[in-house]
Amino acid sequence: MAADESAVRVTIKGTVQGVGFRPYVYRLAEKYQLRGSITNTSGGVVIRVRGAVGRLESFLTALPKECPPLVSISSMTCEEDGEPVPVTGFAILPSIDHEVGRPIFPPDIALCAACRHELHDPADRRYRYPFINCTNCGPRFSIVRSLPYDRHRTTMAKFSLCPSCSAEYHDPADRRFHAEPVACAACGPRLSWHDQTGGVCASVDPLAAAAAALRAGKVVAIKGLGGFHLAVDATSSAAVNRLRERKRRPHKPLAVMAGNVDLIRLHCRLSPEEEKVLTGPRAPIVLLERLSESSLAPEVAPGIDDIGCMLPYTPLHELLFSHAKAPEILVMTSGNLSDEPICRSKEEAFDRLSGLADGFLVHDREIVLAIDDSVGVCAAGSFRLFRRARGYVPGPISLPFSMPPVLAVGAELKSTFCLAGQREAVLSQHLGDLEDPRTESFFRSCYDHFKNLLGFEPRLVACDLHPDYRSTRFARSLELPVVEVQHHHAHAAAVMVEHKLKDPTLAVILDGTGYHPDGTIWGGEVLRVDYLSCERVGHLEPIFLPGGDRAVQEPWRLAAALLFQQRGAGYEDDGGWLPVNWKMIDSQRRRLVTRMMVRKINSPLTSSCGRLFDGVAALIGGRHHVTCEGQAAMELESLARRAGKGVPGLESSGRYPVSLAVRDTGRVIQLDGLLAGIVEDCRKGVYATDIAWEFHDWLVRSLSENVKLAAAETGIDTVVFSGGCLQNRLLLAGCAECCRITGLKPFLPRRIPANDGGISLGQAAIAGARLVAAEKSSVPYA
Repeated sequence: MAADESAVRVTIKGTVQGVGFRPYVYRLAEKYQLRGSITNTSGGVVIRVRGAVGRLESFLTALPKECPPLVSISSMTCEEDGEPVPVTGFAILPSIDHEVGRPIFPPDIALCAACRHELHDPADRRYRYPFINCTNCGPRFSIVRSLPYDRHRTTMAKFSLCPSCSAEYHDPADRRFHAEPVACAACGPRLSWHDQTGGVCASVDPLAAAAAALRAGKVVAIKGLGGFHLAVDATSSAAVNRLRERKRRPHKPLAVMAGNVDLIRLHCRLSPEEEKVLTGPRAPIVLLERLSESSLAPEVAPGIDDIGCMLPYTPLHELLFSHAKAPEILVMTSGNLSDEPICRSKEEAFDRLSGLADGFLVHDREIVLAIDDSVGVCAAGSFRLFRRARGYVPGPISLPFSMPPVLAVGAELKSTFCLAGQREAVLSQHLGDLEDPRTESFFRSCYDHFKNLLGFEPRLVACDLHPDYRSTRFARSLELPVVEVQHHHAHAAAVMVEHKLKDPTLAVILDGTGYHPDGTIWGGEVLRVDYLSCERVGHLEPIFLPGGDRAVQEPWRLAAALLFQQRGAGYEDDGGWLPVNWKMIDSQRRRLVTRMMVRKINSPLTSSCGRLFDGVAALIGGRHHVTCEGQAAMELESLARRAGKGVPGLESSGRYPVSLAVRDTGRVIQLDGLLAGIVEDCRKGVYATDIAWEFHDWLVRSLSENVKLAAAETGIDTVVFSGGCLQNRLLLAGCAECCRITGLKPFLPRRIPANDGGISLGQAAIAGARLVAAEKSSVPYA
């Protein structure tokens, strides 16, 4: 080596495989006239490089600053390299799969602008090819069989590169240099159209057949990036109702995909921030406020003012919408029966969707692991995920402290699992509700895949306190030490991890349910938390949950519980106000529910915020029965937003008085003033929109007062917010702003769902902290 030369070995971890990083480093090394090599390993990327000291320093400075847009570097270490380095040139070497360390591979990425241009360019050799991709876009997570990320370890292995694609793949100046899924019509995956029975229709143009079927109001199953969608014309009530009936999904909102942003503007309000998220490389479903003049079928999201919208994120979607016969906007919902996992193979789709779909648009690129669309909303100044899946998984999450390897298995609904170790965690995609046996099986197979892919061997497993959750049973079946974590402690810890909080903090958890050993069901809590402990300092006043879980499906039972709370067992006979539609409920059933509460039979107490929403919704005239989770609460939020009164807690009339009482369990938010006010307003005929907004305002003011007093007592000025009810935009904005006004620092979920989809991350952090503390003090951690 010349006197003025130096050699270094650079190890880089993060999302650096499958995102054009190796070609980028190659070109950067060529630019600075350096020699050496780069290779993927199962623990990251290793660069060995030598050259003139000045050029080497410039290379190292530029390396993390000029990366391709999809690259995310979590760590970069440099050390002197005493081993021989090639005398000339810079090379991309074959991958090594025996390096120590946890690999990170990229998510599936939406069609990029360059590929979209080529897709529609008649002069391009990939003109109208449905599987065009490059280093900046296309399938990644959904096609990986093993790591490091190379073509022969993906489902693209069976497609041998044609000479043209091979030339691009090996050309450092080409955008498809080492793009592992690269293909064209001559050598890559192909489309086919199948009838309702799965029979192939070889004589038709698959895209034309799908477009014509959709135009005719039929249901089409479309195999996409991470699984099947069921699609219908979103402007046809008949088509949407047909889909709902077949899918057994009577009311749960359906997502739509529009051909372009301008079409979305015809149906929904769209801010610059929302447009940026919609058109970005992750391309999630974004909840947007529906315009009154929209021509979307009302059945797309009955009773709800928000529509989940997305844009075409694969070339297949792009081509479908460009077809003259295709509707301009489609319902695109998961290809499954309600609550089952989505179908990923054509055989599975033909078996499970044959009674749902009138035709199948299928391709022959295998999907290793099914993954749903991500969902989120722009609220309180940021985009916030409600469902973390395509485009985000398996992106790593930094931990605020180092820990041994821990598996956390989440809760029962909106299931995810988390693999955490050292200073990094990997959260699985949204897996669904474990109440369904197919979903439970999917959960187990996904865990096996992640575990094998990442070479992960946990030392312990964390789960929910609830003894009957299927995730808890799974944890106990693994023959590992088990750490049980209280549900709302885990909610709080997940937000602490996301914002890298290490010190004790206050937490407001507004949720539907959460098991606690005291025999009550929590869900409207003010807590003092750190990673090792959780103390209840305040909560909503508990009410009865008559019939247990049945009350969740029948909100009228919760309305009865609220009236019972206010007026006692004689509330039906005391001549006082009753809901206008109360007589729709059989009188014997009503009296049975009252007797259950009097005798405390199958009527646990709950401080759940979600159940309070359900009860208030039923009180003011909402539905007595629901068919999907959160239905009554979502409709109550929509009513409140229609009042047009701004942010609750800030523009307050103080109509319903706040009342706090100190009890053994903490500072209790009492319901008397709220219930008296609602009953009086209903008796006077006040609009339901105004009552709904005043309820939100009361809840924000009550929580703010409780938190302010807790902060004064504890000296803590940080507050984390989480729980499924924080998907409510009014509640989220009101709580955050009222905190700031009182001088407190609110931390809200952004990249991690506020609902149970984030629970596993919090469980992992708590279990890891307990294990670390136990090893320091030799005290058991469970």
